[in-house]
Amino acid sequence: MTSQTKPIDLYFWTTPNGYKISILIEELGVPYDVRFVVIGRGDQFKPEFLAISPNNRIPAIVDPEGPDGKPISIFESGAIMLYLGRKFGGLYPADERQRVAVDEWLVWQVANVGPVFGNNNHFRTYAADQHPYAVKRFLDETHRLFGVLEERLDGRDFVAGDYSIADIASFTWMRSWERRGVDITEFPRVKGWIDRISERPAVQKGLAIKAPADINLATDAEARKIMFGQRARTGT
Repeated sequence: MTSQTKPIDLYFWTTPNGYKISILIEELGVPYDVRFVVIGRGDQFKPEFLAISPNNRIPAIVDPEGPDGKPISIFESGAIMLYLGRKFGGLYPADERQRVAVDEWLVWQVANVGPVFGNNNHFRTYAADQHPYAVKRFLDETHRLFGVLEERLDGRDFVAGDYSIADIASFTWMRSWERRGVDITEFPRVKGWIDRISERPAVQKGLAIKAPADINLATDAEARKIMFGQRARTGT
């Protein structure tokens, strides 16, 4: 495994995507510093953050010991997980056939679970106007995705062989099944998988990072305006 002498800067907020990376870095045993990006106060639109993450989203990292020993910044949680898995040789298999399976289930989370669960939460919890069609659409799709994972875990402890970055990616979203409007008793294999991952010490450490500011989107109108009511900004 590659050694790391300088800490990686993790630009972070306490969201499922943020926790993906804090858990992974804890699992890898790599030194890191948390740089909070208070998304409910607009930190994600600051020029210095946009220089690292042009899509104004967390997480992002800056690795001071990147390729050829030079710093590199990376945005998008999936890209970060792949980079860290390749660099440190942990939770990402070297065998190409096994790696393809991990890639498939990582992309499945990024392309399906994240967007669907995010819209589920938005329309059920935060939308100022009720949209019954949207609520049902994303609740039904959330239920379908739990079903996909339930089927995948038939005879497996983890989604792609050994515990990997693909498990971490979906775990941070699916562990909050109550918020998704899901009856977890319908998905006993998923529940067992969540429990197995939750017991890991590195997972518990990664999830233990708490926000320095108490922002409740359900009651904070200004935060909702920043999060949901603004067009993307540039750094100018």
